[in-house]
Amino acid sequence: MKSRRRQNLLATALACAVTFTSTIAHAADPSTLLGAGSLPSWNDGKAKKSVVEFVAKVTKDGGADFVPPAERIAVFDNDGTLWAEQPMYFQFFFALDRVKVLAPQHPEWKDKEPFASLLKGDMKGALAGGERAMLEIVMATHAGMTTEEFEKIVKDWIATAKHPITKRPYTEMVYQPMLELLAYLRANGFKTFIVSGGGIEFMRPWTERVYGIPPEQVVGSSIKTKFEMREGKPVLVRLPEINFIDDKAGKPVGIHSHIGRRPIAAFGNSDGDLEMLQWTAAGSGARFGLIVHHTDAEREWAYDRTSSIGRLDKALDEAQAKGWTVVSMKDDWKTIFPPETK
Repeated sequence: MKSRRRQNLLATALACAVTFTSTIAHAADPSTLLGAGSLPSWNDGKAKKSVVEFVAKVTKDGGADFVPPAERIAVFDNDGTLWAEQPMYFQFFFALDRVKVLAPQHPEWKDKEPFASLLKGDMKGALAGGERAMLEIVMATHAGMTTEEFEKIVKDWIATAKHPITKRPYTEMVYQPMLELLAYLRANGFKTFIVSGGGIEFMRPWTERVYGIPPEQVVGSSIKTKFEMREGKPVLVRLPEINFIDDKAGKPVGIHSHIGRRPIAAFGNSDGDLEMLQWTAAGSGARFGLIVHHTDAEREWAYDRTSSIGRLDKALDEAQAKGWTVVSMKDDWKTIFPPETK
């Protein structure tokens, strides 16, 4: 009898402990409750609160705004949203380095623009030709090889190249608060995608290692490719022709073509992301839009409406009108970049 009474008392104690623990959990910070810490690099404030409340709302089983895991799609711009984009888009630095490597094979570049100016270190002169000049540079450095050859070139470059101002590897110029946000969303059943104007095959070789986003969850601009047999081996060859531009109005099209579901959350930083945010916000049910506003001239850069890189003008106005979350780097983030590796 004593043994049975002792067992009953133990069972009652355990039940009380479980109830007590559950009560504490429900009173806890929602971000802790949902298993992703408290986004430690984010200051407590309106921006962080909006993220946590949205996630809590769409993941509450039985709640009015519950979203099944299969539909928890979150899309992120890359340049200026997940990693820096000043003083120039990083993929263009890659293209410039490729021009230097390929120059011995193209003696005609000494007298041909925009290559002649590039080889002299005259960036302003090289870009005087506008979009056409940039397109020429990209086509000359990104095409004429197999997809496997290009992937190796990108991997070798990203492993050694460094930012011209900070002297840090480009993959350390990522935003620590956004890395935490990606992990936080995935811990709560979201599937995270990159939707960028950058080249899809430029990003895919390294996004999984840096962001935890696998190649099949990267949407980007692309050039045409064709199937060939070379020495009895099937290969895909990159052609000097544009296939798709995943920017501005192209972003919703890219999402529809690659993902097949309308996102419930979208994250960007510029007018190039406006249509993606608009299309995401227009869906039914709970929706979330966030813009990273570059306001920290000391720890990063401060720019918006007049910048030639990452201009944020119309999207900033619409964010304020539509109630999207606007993150001020200066005010909302405790830190910008991860610690330097030694």
